[in-house]
Amino acid sequence: MSDTRTRAGKEATAHAADMEHRPADGPMLVTTDRIPGYRIRKVLGLVRGNTIRARHLGNDIMAGLKTLVGGEIIEYTKMMAESREQAVDRLRAEAVEKGANAVVGLRITTSTVMAGAAEILVYGTAVLVEREG
Repeated sequence: MSDTRTRAGKEATAHAADMEHRPADGPMLVTTDRIPGYRIRKVLGLVRGNTIRARHLGNDIMAGLKTLVGGEIIEYTKMMAESREQAVDRLRAEAVEKGANAVVGLRITTSTVMAGAAEILVYGTAVLVEREG
């Protein structure tokens, strides 16, 4: 199978998974620049959502103990997952405000703001799409 057909198959699978798990009233979110089976009718611009979270003293104590024995630091994993969801929710709200029914080129990045605090930024391009054919 050619590399292009393999990539198209992966994009279609990712799109199907997104359609299955997205909120009924929210835009499609995809990391690709296009959505198989849809054409971009209008580009509405950059949308983003972010949050900044600081560590918690209680979690730091547990994390310190965990570093002695190794393994996942569940408290931080949970905090980062909640932060990602909040940033995605904010991006989705901005996309809806612009009238988008999809966001393409979705990216997530993190950066340290100060010792003990990190920003999660989610960004992409809000678009209006319609089914092909």
